[in-house]
Amino acid sequence: MSSAHIRVADLTMAYGEFVIQRDLNFTIERSDVFIIMGGSGCGKSTLLKHLIGLKSPEKGEIWFDDINFWKAPPQEQEMLKRRFGVLFQSGALWSSMTLQENIALPLSEYTDLGKREVNEIASLKLALVGLAGFERFYPAEISGGMRKRASLARAIALDPEVLFFDEPSAGLDPISSRRLDELILEIRDSLGATIVVVTHELASIFAIGNNSVFLDNESRTIIAQGDPKMLRDKSENIKVRTFLNRGKI
Repeated sequence: MSSAHIRVADLTMAYGEFVIQRDLNFTIERSDVFIIMGGSGCGKSTLLKHLIGLKSPEKGEIWFDDINFWKAPPQEQEMLKRRFGVLFQSGALWSSMTLQENIALPLSEYTDLGKREVNEIASLKLALVGLAGFERFYPAEISGGMRKRASLARAIALDPEVLFFDEPSAGLDPISSRRLDELILEIRDSLGATIVVVTHELASIFAIGNNSVFLDNESRTIIAQGDPKMLRDKSENIKVRTFLNRGKI
């Protein structure tokens, strides 16, 4: 068995008869910041849904350590998902809850901690993402960049082994986007987490990614994988180099 943290083997994704991607094979090592990239509509977010347990494969396997996720019993799948943290593109904060209440929610649901401990941890997580003092604010009262950071605080509430991000920089200005990239790396280092990111933002890809796959719309499979900087400079596939150089080749 591979020592990789996550291993995808012969994965085919489909909606009914329509195949999104086929024959996907790749591994994600522990503490990787792994980028899923490709053109619009190639299936990046669909692949993320397969990885976090929201959509089952048409065929193939997804392994977390020595657990074959989609062959595991439902109870084991649920236990495994508690080791995940997810930051969706929209942030998906509860608008009727304060930031502290949003971060406290998974702690209250999945631990036996008392209310005081839960609130203390929620405050700590907000401080880790630069939002100390904003515990009583509601999502509508803060900026888009701050909402993304609050969503990140919630994603790390349970100290996950794996963090999944779907277009984390979407809608952010360049400064906020760069700050979020820095936070992702800081949290990877502090938690020792493996991070999987769906993004098309080249600045983020090169700032944080050390491994990647490139999903192709036409062939509907992976056409390149490896360090994004290496792919940008040395990939033999012209489509990949064009994408990673903004067409300037």
